[in-house]
Amino acid sequence: MPNELNHGNTILTLDADAPLETPQSKADLIWHEIQNAYRTRKILTGKLGGIEKTEAGNLIAIVYYKDFRAVIPIAEMMLNLVQDESHDYGELALRQNKILNNMLGCEIDFLVKGLDTKTHSIVASRKEAMLKKRQILYLDTDASGNAKVCEDRIVQARVIAVAEKVVRAEIFGVETSILARDLSFDWLGDARERFRVGDHILVRILNVKAESPEQITVHADVKSVEGNTSKENMKKCKVQGKYAGVVEDIHKGTVFVRLSIGVNAIAHSCYDPRTVGKKDEVSFVVTHIDEERNVAVGLITRIIRQNL
Repeated sequence: MPNELNHGNTILTLDADAPLETPQSKADLIWHEIQNAYRTRKILTGKLGGIEKTEAGNLIAIVYYKDFRAVIPIAEMMLNLVQDESHDYGELALRQNKILNNMLGCEIDFLVKGLDTKTHSIVASRKEAMLKKRQILYLDTDASGNAKVCEDRIVQARVIAVAEKVVRAEIFGVETSILARDLSFDWLGDARERFRVGDHILVRILNVKAESPEQITVHADVKSVEGNTSKENMKKCKVQGKYAGVVEDIHKGTVFVRLSIGVNAIAHSCYDPRTVGKKDEVSFVVTHIDEERNVAVGLITRIIRQNL
């Protein structure tokens, strides 16, 4: 028995029959898993944890798979930046660095391309993992001739970057941008308040164009999955009714307010002498209901609380 007292070098566990997992045994098990993935070309998933430069000045992405560090050269990250006269956004390396910086903390797939057993060093490719996933999910078909990812299907996606007005998502090896208007039926002033890098979200595929693993484009939205509650909530809204709300956005003098009753509202004027700002809590009077756009139109009578 492994836990007998006369074995001085054996760890005595509380449960005599249970094998004890030490940090070293756990690490050995994970390394064995990585070696198997290398041999079988199995896709692994890790977290983008860092950006570094080699001594030669080349940019590399650092991905952590459990406790092991894998290096992915920038050329294998499949960032696909267009660089020509009509897309001159500055030095390519700076743009790559900026994109990777926005992606820090996201989940990415990779294939192990090489490893060193002595140093436990791993070199990997995100590009090859993405191309493999694309082939399986977008180009390979079932008995009915349909691909797994097809129009109108609801699928899970990874959030890989978030800006104020857009979410960048990866849908089984294909990256796509989802604009704020497609994220929610509610007014959404800042997507960063609702979405985080590393989140898993449900999206509906609006259309897919798949010619080859290298040439696939996908358009998707989030709002059609969540559903539109504003139509039902609009029944609670009355002309000349006064409601509290929060300013979600301001564009060219138009103030977009999300009312506390769950209705989107537009104000073209504010009677408060103070300047209204984003995230201010306001009092809103409804003067008209635009049923076609499902929006309450009115004016802001006062600012209840400023977001300073």
